Amino acid sequence: MRGWRRLLWPRLAQGLVSPPLTDAPPVPPEELVQALVARLEAASQARLGRSLAIRQVDAGSCNGCELEINAMQSVIYDLERFGLRFVASPRHADVLLVTGPLTRNMREALLHTAECMPEPKWVVAAGDCAVDGGVFKDSYAVEGGIDAVLPVDLLIPGCPPTPTQLLEGMLALLEAQRVG
Repeated sequence: MRGWRRLLWPRLAQGLVSPPLTDAPPVPPEELVQALVARLEAASQARLGRSLAIRQVDAGSCNGCELEINAMQSVIYDLERFGLRFVASPRHADVLLVTGPLTRNMREALLHTAECMPEPKWVVAAGDCAVDGGVFKDSYAVEGGIDAVLPVDLLIPGCPPTPTQLLEGMLALLEAQRVG
């Protein structure tokens, strides 16, 4: 009994003083970030006269896309500098950002969320699951992609899409609406 305690304490002490075993965070190229900032700010100001408000709904995902969406709010990507912000209420949102496949349990909640949003509103399906059901599409509980119940304005593929892909998608949405 005493032998395992003798082995445990040195390992615990070493774990407390050693650096973490994680990879360094990815650093996006600064010129790409500055170009996205300028284009997104100009597009959102021209289209709405203010920043773009996003309401995110998880329609039944594995949370991989949510991790990337949360990364957009970190100090590396800093969503606010792009003129984008997440809002808690769909009544304040311009964009409905949906992740995950459309599950039977979330169908009604997703429809109510979309109905509460004021015009102009855009629906963005983020991730392969939101596009067509992804790896869950043959499940009895999944009805498919988001376009099964809502008209989708932008599809951002990926499993999961990176924060840069998500930001570029929002920019493409704004620029397409400004031209159209």
